[in-house]
Amino acid sequence: MFRVLLLALNLLVNPVSHGFADTFADPSLIRGQDGYWYAYATSDPLRSGSSSPHHIPIARSSDLTHWSYVGDAFSSGTYWAPDVRYFDGHYVMYYAAVPDSGAYEIDVATAPAPAGPWTAQPSPVVAPRPGAGGGYLSTIDPAELTAADGSRYLYFGSYYGGISVVPLSADGLRSSGTPTMVALDNKYEGAYVVGHDGYYYLFASSANCCAGPATGYAVSAGRSRSPLGPFTDAHGVSLTASRVGGTPVITQNGNRWIGTGHNAVVTDLSGQDYLVYHAIDRNQPYLDAPYGINRRPMLLDRLDWIDGWPVVRAGAGASDTPQPAPVTTGADTVQRSVNGTVLRPRPAGDVRVEVDLRVPAGSSLGLVVGSARVSIDRAAGQLVAVSGPHRAVAALPAGLDFGDWHNLAVSARGGILTASLTEARLGGPLATVTLPVPSSGPVGYAGRGEVAHFSAERLYRPVTRAIPQPAVGRPVWSDEFSTSHGLSTGAPHDLQKSARIDNGGGPQGRGTDQLGAGQLGAGQLGASQLGAGWSWVRPDDAVTVSGGSLNWPVQNGDLSGPANTASVLLRTAPRGDYTVETRLTLDLGVDDVRNYQQAGLIAYVSDDDFARLDQVAIWNTRQIEFGREIPYAGGLAYGGVTVGTPATTTWLRLVHRIDPVTGEHRFRSESSTDGRTWTLGGVWTFPAGEVPKIGLDAHGGATPAVTAHFDYVRVYQA
Repeated sequence: MFRVLLLALNLLVNPVSHGFADTFADPSLIRGQDGYWYAYATSDPLRSGSSSPHHIPIARSSDLTHWSYVGDAFSSGTYWAPDVRYFDGHYVMYYAAVPDSGAYEIDVATAPAPAGPWTAQPSPVVAPRPGAGGGYLSTIDPAELTAADGSRYLYFGSYYGGISVVPLSADGLRSSGTPTMVALDNKYEGAYVVGHDGYYYLFASSANCCAGPATGYAVSAGRSRSPLGPFTDAHGVSLTASRVGGTPVITQNGNRWIGTGHNAVVTDLSGQDYLVYHAIDRNQPYLDAPYGINRRPMLLDRLDWIDGWPVVRAGAGASDTPQPAPVTTGADTVQRSVNGTVLRPRPAGDVRVEVDLRVPAGSSLGLVVGSARVSIDRAAGQLVAVSGPHRAVAALPAGLDFGDWHNLAVSARGGILTASLTEARLGGPLATVTLPVPSSGPVGYAGRGEVAHFSAERLYRPVTRAIPQPAVGRPVWSDEFSTSHGLSTGAPHDLQKSARIDNGGGPQGRGTDQLGAGQLGAGQLGASQLGAGWSWVRPDDAVTVSGGSLNWPVQNGDLSGPANTASVLLRTAPRGDYTVETRLTLDLGVDDVRNYQQAGLIAYVSDDDFARLDQVAIWNTRQIEFGREIPYAGGLAYGGVTVGTPATTTWLRLVHRIDPVTGEHRFRSESSTDGRTWTLGGVWTFPAGEVPKIGLDAHGGATPAVTAHFDYVRVYQA
């Protein structure tokens, strides 16, 4: 009842698919020519307790927050990750399929309406692709883009084979060129591309989509001036580099939502962008039985553009409390012919006006905003904006079908007008113009042709500042791995005394006595070389302290799974909130396969209950992985968040906070390649009753030999 009340108050409450589905994975959205929004998802049962899968289920909404199921695209078959577009007077659906050969391919279907009926085309748009090492490349997760020149492209791919883009035929039903890799294999999947401010932004998801309570799926982005790439992140690192780039868009933030990934982008009538994606409720990760179908409902959250980069809720991530709903109720859905001018009062303040239109031969048709008029001039093949003495013109793509529906949107903010023409409001603009415009006067449409879905709304107010990064605080303890057994020469004396870190006091949670016989003692590393307080889980005699660093040859062992052969060097964490930091030099090289050599920081309760923040070699890539293993339903769940880019020397942080309501431990990962600019990664939680220790690890394979050098370990508190 409370949820119904919130929705009635026009608030956005996640998951937005709650009303018709328990799971609705890999969602994509489009606003149909009937004025409704439509969502499409991977083939799964929609409800817990149902064993019958839906074959690309379709949902409909008038406001992006209330959704209802309207049917399936097909009557049989297993398909996933559909992407739906509108052009050439019909709807086109791209989707991943596995034919009888067992190889992945991208199929395509068309329909006269968003809910169908859908007619599959006889040939795949991207056929199965044999891999060099055997089997077939992961030809899945399609997403179409119509570029500014009218060319069509299809992005597709996953971990085995990477993300590629291929040119499409003019009708979008066939590939017409050679694929170009735009994101390296073994890092990204789930591509989605939008045009924004002269760039094409490639959104892509990383890590495991479906690890139940340990799912760490997240979305990152790169951008390029060309649909073919190269796509680089905010630091200029390519998404095809071995040390893979990517600027975070959304990752789990410590609330109930984990595995926040596989996105699309939609814009409301005020011009505000939203990210639509799926996530997993960590308290209810499976649809039914543990280790079965992952329960991945559809979520929607505000997408901000800050310093030229997309980020969800200014960096706050997925919402689990009521949020302002998208603006969707102001559109006139009536389709009508027009020959003249129709005006309406203008909303107060900055304004956004949009309309769907079709322009007959020899005509022009467009929008009126105060003294400005923005029109499609069919005879000239131009988008033309005029306001008093000011005039701006942009050429429209050659071969544009003016008799097809297109969307024209005009925003007026601070005396500047910006107009964009798109196909069904998705992808990138086909043409954009700007010019000065007065801030008064009516709005409407004018010319000759057909219009539908006219709306005039107050323009959204952009969020231009990210939320503050977690405060590090002051240093309270440090081990510089020098003969001072703690602080380096020149450190303040009061920090040396603070090496007696509070051991937590009070009742101890489970896991604090599971170190076994590995405590440091006389003759073992630490008695003469480390500061007080370190302890081992399975001592490693190869570890040394020299040259101002702890030097740890990467072990041929691991912690994930039941074997638990790797060593861990630990110490008790301070009480309350804190940050632990290290500077790690680990030369894993580039491009070659070193599965899964890694080293970094760890929050540890037991061998089967930990979170490790490591630089790691994953096949040909080098990544920052914040991995989590937890006991679950009689087994072990392991997954990771892969956000951030490593270097030979990488700074790592675990930022620990106590949830003031639940008492849970929240550990947020951070990484840096210079020690000054930090990339915030995902959050893993530990129950309130546990007392995680903090420490170091270096394991995952001894070939080729490589040593992890930890320059220091420092603890900060506010």
